[in-house]
Amino acid sequence: MTLPTITSDLPGIGGTLKQSPEHFVVTEIPLYDASGDGDHLYVNLTRRGWNTRDVALAPARLFDLHVDDIGFAGLKDRQALTTQTFSLLRVPAEDAAARIAAELPFEVNWVSRHRNKLRTGHLLGNRFAIFIADVLPDALARAEAVTAALHVRGIPNFFGAQRFGQDGDNATRGHEVLLGRGPRQRWLRRFLISAFQSDLFNRYLEQRIALGAFSHLLAGDVAKKHSTGGLFVVEDLEREQPRFQAGEISFTGPLFGAKMKAAAEAAAALEAGILAQAALPPSAFKKADVDGGRRLGRLLLDRVELDATDLSAAGGGLWVRFTLPKGAYATVVLREFMKDDVVLGEEDEGDD
Repeated sequence: MTLPTITSDLPGIGGTLKQSPEHFVVTEIPLYDASGDGDHLYVNLTRRGWNTRDVALAPARLFDLHVDDIGFAGLKDRQALTTQTFSLLRVPAEDAAARIAAELPFEVNWVSRHRNKLRTGHLLGNRFAIFIADVLPDALARAEAVTAALHVRGIPNFFGAQRFGQDGDNATRGHEVLLGRGPRQRWLRRFLISAFQSDLFNRYLEQRIALGAFSHLLAGDVAKKHSTGGLFVVEDLEREQPRFQAGEISFTGPLFGAKMKAAAEAAAALEAGILAQAALPPSAFKKADVDGGRRLGRLLLDRVELDATDLSAAGGGLWVRFTLPKGAYATVVLREFMKDDVVLGEEDEGDD
């Protein structure tokens, strides 16, 4: 489905993406620094034209490791210039950097040891520097207006289109799994169910925007503290709304499951309506052993940098630089500027 933008009242800049990997630069922000000792060698790499899983397989072959001996914090898109850290189990630090640089098409930035394997979610977020080519002549002024609006309104934390597969049918297949049909492989079933949860979250957020409830809290919202990540149910709207407006807290949306923290009052009614549209038996998520959770509904951008390059000339365009927390999609930000349904590639850049 086509999702709304929160700046629909402002014109877009148009444009195209990814004329080269150097036009889409992604840098991981680590959750913690390597300690300098331990069984796992952390290797920070820069690469282009490779997806994360293939990058992980390359040093596995080089050092004769099992694939489970390689760790990484999140998936990144293939068509990008990406800097990302991988962990390698019991690989000597002395020659690792030299061998990787000599035998693989990656740039090694640093290596260090740590006690644990890198796992999905072991990052704070990602920094993006993205060049949008073929934009309109007044793109900079338009982008500045959008930036100003986003700083006030925030951004709907939609799941990007790449979450739903190349054919866009992963959510439908996940629904089938919850109805007792579909593939038998456990990993594939969980993957498809996750896509279905993501689709329901997007529908919830779309409905909330349509109701005019993106810019304020609802009674019974499960809110998240931006400073600590703590969740709580909103019981006093008069007290909590100023904190929402100040960017201290934001509402969360449902990732439906058997153990999801429940909303109350008006917020619970909105979520129940979304789930009712799915026409699932009440026991479906529990039977499938899906716990569920909460996802931040509003992204706050601390800073967006804009840099125009020869807008009226061939090859000109606009650089947009920003930082997102883990689990968030650059496409969601870009479509606010471009006013287009942008798809980056086959991978999930969200790092859930």
